[in-house]
Amino acid sequence: MIDPVIFSFHIGTFEFSLRWYGVLVMLGVAIGTWLGEREITRRGEKGEVIWDALIWILPAGIIGARLWYVVNATLGGNSYYLQNPVQIMNIPQGGLHFYGGLLFGVVAMFFYLRQAKLEIWLFLDALAPMTLLGQAIARPANYINQELYGQPTTLPWGISIDALHRIGVYQDLVQYPLETTRFHPTFAYEMIWNFLVVALILYVVRRYADKMKPGAVFFGWLALAGIGRFWIEFFRPDQPRVGATWISTTQVVTLVMVVVGLLLLAYRYDKIKLPLPRIPDEYLISEKETSE
Repeated sequence: MIDPVIFSFHIGTFEFSLRWYGVLVMLGVAIGTWLGEREITRRGEKGEVIWDALIWILPAGIIGARLWYVVNATLGGNSYYLQNPVQIMNIPQGGLHFYGGLLFGVVAMFFYLRQAKLEIWLFLDALAPMTLLGQAIARPANYINQELYGQPTTLPWGISIDALHRIGVYQDLVQYPLETTRFHPTFAYEMIWNFLVVALILYVVRRYADKMKPGAVFFGWLALAGIGRFWIEFFRPDQPRVGATWISTTQVVTLVMVVVGLLLLAYRYDKIKLPLPRIPDEYLISEKETSE
């Protein structure tokens, strides 16, 4: 297996480590933001502004991802963070949730864009697919960390998980031997789904450019991202469930995403009526500085 720590060093009693998880997450952020800048520019807005916004979006996203993970674990019956509240912000320990990062990141972006007098719909449409791309790029880190795997499988692409990272009943090495037991690589399933969704969205946006309305890409992304994660959650034995049901708390969130995304997409194209503020039919582009 690959060592999760690329290298580490000590300064006094403090240890500093560079981990694959952090490197791949930041690589995903950088590539997603770079391509997002190109999409923003293609729509006629100042794409470079996203790098300034990232100063606010990234810290907010990290905090949101960590808090969502902690709340999700606690709702699932894990009392670790209630007993050790100081560990809540121990991010190097592991535990970030994509949807918490997304929520807090969007809120931070909204306030930044409002302050800069830029339209939110253009940025949401340009950046939504790139969040899935960034997440997909970071997913191999889950394999390195031996985490976010699924149930045992006999499929040829099943992966081995060492004893230290086994969870629940899978820690029984008699029933689930290390040599022969393989698990669903659910992180890889989500990575593949994300790549396919990004490719589909970018194809549709370019193929039907004349039919694209502000908000349409974002609403479609909500539905497609939700569908993929909802399905993948069926393979995840580590996710907190809602009471005694088979539905995880994340599936509740993703189901809401699917329903809301489809309803808003239908509303956007006047297929249904909803008591919501009307979305502009064209992006409101800010005035750019030009030189003759």
